[in-house]
Amino acid sequence: MKVVILDAASLGDDLDLSGFGSFGELTVYRETSAENAAEHLSGAEIAALNKVRLTAEILSSAPSLRLICEAATGYDNIDVSYCRSHGIAVCNVVGYSTQSVAQLTLTMALSLITRMGEYTSFVRSGAYSDSGLPNRLTPVFHEIAGKTWGILGYGNIGRQVATSADALGCRVLVCKRTPVADRECVSLERLCRESDILSVHTPLTDSTRNLLDREHIEMMKPSAYVINVSRGAVTDEAALADAVLKGKLGGIGVDVYSKEPFPNDHPFAAVRTLPNVLLTPHMAWGAYETRCRLAEEMLANIRSFLTGTPRNRVDLQ
Repeated sequence: MKVVILDAASLGDDLDLSGFGSFGELTVYRETSAENAAEHLSGAEIAALNKVRLTAEILSSAPSLRLICEAATGYDNIDVSYCRSHGIAVCNVVGYSTQSVAQLTLTMALSLITRMGEYTSFVRSGAYSDSGLPNRLTPVFHEIAGKTWGILGYGNIGRQVATSADALGCRVLVCKRTPVADRECVSLERLCRESDILSVHTPLTDSTRNLLDREHIEMMKPSAYVINVSRGAVTDEAALADAVLKGKLGGIGVDVYSKEPFPNDHPFAAVRTLPNVLLTPHMAWGAYETRCRLAEEMLANIRSFLTGTPRNRVDLQ
């Protein structure tokens, strides 16, 4: 059996992938593009990947393929409809990154509301030493306790963020398709109007694409912060950038983009150096412990597939 890992570089050079070789002949590619995907998939029965796009056209050139292992919870990079109709199993991994993504969400929220970047830059530049003053209290920052934290999407990560926001003394609002009894669930419009911090944790689907659009962003308080750690296309990226540039938002923290890496003509390129903007390179999911957990879950998915026991099969949904 031939097993390929299509984009090992995206999983980190420190991750041990040797376990995938226990299932057969293993070939590890650091990167795979649309141009060489067919070549890399040639003869493969099992393919593991993280960000590689597998379109119907690419999949049609891989007749031996039996199983695709997505190294993520989201699988919008795979044409699952094609896989379903051609007998290709598709597995994702659920719940592996909850702690890591929630950790970055909290880090961004606390950094933005505390204006941490500006204060550390003041010291780093030597301006504090040259000032002759024992302290500095500008720009003005605020306590997070008592603020309203809105959560768009209430899966594992959303729940973890909500629990952490509780511990920080925030009022928590939740917007989700099916309300839950243990949280104050509101419409997206109310979430936008009332939140001081709004963090996005919903997967990208046809119904969530551009969900946080210009109209909803314009409903928000000019002091509010938006944090997106889900998928870039869930938000209107141009509208977020415009709101920051025009002072209609307090700031943004973003780890995910509609195109990754985002190009120099992307709307965020105009705001990436602003002190109230935190942009990170899609790293929220990738704490070392998280990636080790991810690899173990992918191996478990393969073992289950080979023994005829469905596990995390998104093609069966």
